[in-house]
Amino acid sequence: MNDAAQGSRIWYQSFVDPLEQSAYVERLTTRLDALAAPGTTIDVHGMAPPDRHFHPLTEFRCAGAAIEAALRAEAEGYDAFVIGHFQEPGLTECRGAVGIPVIGLGEATMLFACSLGRKVGLVTIDPVFVPWHEEQIIRHGLERRVIGVAAIRADLPRFMRAFADAAEYAQVRAEFVAQVRPLIDRGADVLIPAGGLPMLLFAQQQPFAIDDVLVLEGIGTVLKAAEMAVAMHRITGASASRRGMFSSAPAGAIADFRGRTSLRARGAQPG
Repeated sequence: MNDAAQGSRIWYQSFVDPLEQSAYVERLTTRLDALAAPGTTIDVHGMAPPDRHFHPLTEFRCAGAAIEAALRAEAEGYDAFVIGHFQEPGLTECRGAVGIPVIGLGEATMLFACSLGRKVGLVTIDPVFVPWHEEQIIRHGLERRVIGVAAIRADLPRFMRAFADAAEYAQVRAEFVAQVRPLIDRGADVLIPAGGLPMLLFAQQQPFAIDDVLVLEGIGTVLKAAEMAVAMHRITGASASRRGMFSSAPAGAIADFRGRTSLRARGAQPG
């Protein structure tokens, strides 16, 4: 059978430091390689400095880095670009800047979850992200399907420990289970760990369900979404609608973005 995605190359943009969190990158690469369709190559790229401060300013900085990476991915002949960060900063801008498919981790997993159940719940890695995800849900038009966002407290170092230490993993898992109970009581029948770190952590336990409520394996989901997007791009030639938010960026806009040096106003006088 002909596979339109065969022989594809996918750029997976992680938001962790590729050196400081090399153990995570290696584990993520191993998982993606194990799940990839025959002939699909996934290259995981990190980011330095990583997304290490839980603040909108950090997300804004990382959005710029993601856009730069998407432009490079297209120039180097990749067939798709994955934003492997649930908040997916720069998703809209990346889609408008390149002609290859761009897949966001949050969007892809939430959309797929809607085909597995009627009500979806998110569990993020820190309470600070709750309003961000609530806004993200609205942006994707899913507020009638994603019914709530809960949170544990686990920063990047803690996840690194949980990958290697069984006791730490058990503690993080227990906190996750405790947080999903209210979502289940509200009717959630699909749960999403809202982040690449918890998704990969819980990928070792498949299938994963809590009181018969499915915990979605997001790493596999976003990979298969990327493979499908490549196949459809080859079949139809379309990567995104070029009307509205994803209209193609003018060459001048891309040149200005690539040539940016600072936000100072030249010649401005204090006052």
